[in-house]
Amino acid sequence: MTSRKFARRSLQTRLALAYAAGIYAAGVLVVVFVAVPLASVQAATPKDQPSSSAITDTGPGISLPQLLTGSAVALVLLIPVALALGWFVAGRFLQPLRAITATAKIISAGDLHRRLDLGEPTDELTELGHTLDDLFARLEASFDAQRHFVANASHELRTPLAGLRTLLEVALADPDADAGTLRSVCQEALALGGHQERLVQALLALATSERGVARWDTLDLAHVVEGVLASRRDQATQTGIDLAEHLTPAVTAGDPRLVESLVANLIDNAIRHNHADGHVKITTQTSGTQVALTVTNSGPVIPGNQIQRLFQPFQKLAPERHGRRDGYGLGLAIVNAVTQAHHATLTTSARPEGGLSITVQFAHGSHTNDP
Repeated sequence: MTSRKFARRSLQTRLALAYAAGIYAAGVLVVVFVAVPLASVQAATPKDQPSSSAITDTGPGISLPQLLTGSAVALVLLIPVALALGWFVAGRFLQPLRAITATAKIISAGDLHRRLDLGEPTDELTELGHTLDDLFARLEASFDAQRHFVANASHELRTPLAGLRTLLEVALADPDADAGTLRSVCQEALALGGHQERLVQALLALATSERGVARWDTLDLAHVVEGVLASRRDQATQTGIDLAEHLTPAVTAGDPRLVESLVANLIDNAIRHNHADGHVKITTQTSGTQVALTVTNSGPVIPGNQIQRLFQPFQKLAPERHGRRDGYGLGLAIVNAVTQAHHATLTTSARPEGGLSITVQFAHGSHTNDP
């Protein structure tokens, strides 16, 4: 605390000395360019004037030694005046910065709702205040989202654990439980454990995506989609979903694992939130400096004002849809995080007949290093 106060005072001292030096230099220039030339001015004495004329002789003007002495005294007196003016001006200049620092300390202490609100006049310090207000607003939104995420994650993780505990307690409390009953309980316990394991994997995928891109490799979106579709065709056939693809080379750069996670979550979401005899269409294409991946699926009608909410963690349009419990509301959140990590563009639209159309646009080309 003392060091910060000393640094603040030191800045005011430096500014005060700079302003005082400017004021003092101006005084010296006045003496050199104005006062010194006046020393050469002497009072005129008339010559050969008629005796009848009433002429009063005037004495000599201010001598150079007298002028220099007076100027030196004035310059000495100017020193404290310049320092006082410099200190005052520096204090006035630093006053907005002190207000910014004090408010920032209050905000950092936990009052994220507080803002600087410097107002007018608009200058460099006001722009700094507006920039800090925007930063504080983003931090507040980020912390709120983090708290919301932790609360939802805790709830989602607690639910299968509570179910598993109840299942085991009921089995242990049954004195007539035979081997078949215990086997059935074990199977249900394994199913709950698998549910929790998939949830943890989804959370890890989301955390990895939000961490950013660690490596940039050249990859073809068409090849990535082909690999994901090969592992999803049986699932789509079992649920009666028709998978159709129109894949053309779409070369971009990114983290292969994250891009594969994005593609897998888009396709899984399109299959899961569909209806019987529905369809999913996946296309890749190159257009100018952009390569695009588009996944379009049939399904229930989705209100346009609900689309952005679906890209937040643990947000579902209709939980327990079709009685399924294999969704966690994390798929589109992972897609959004991977998109942001690759500086790509995500566009989503609700189809009038039902379902979604999601397009992710990446930069076309290859990179060997981080952009």
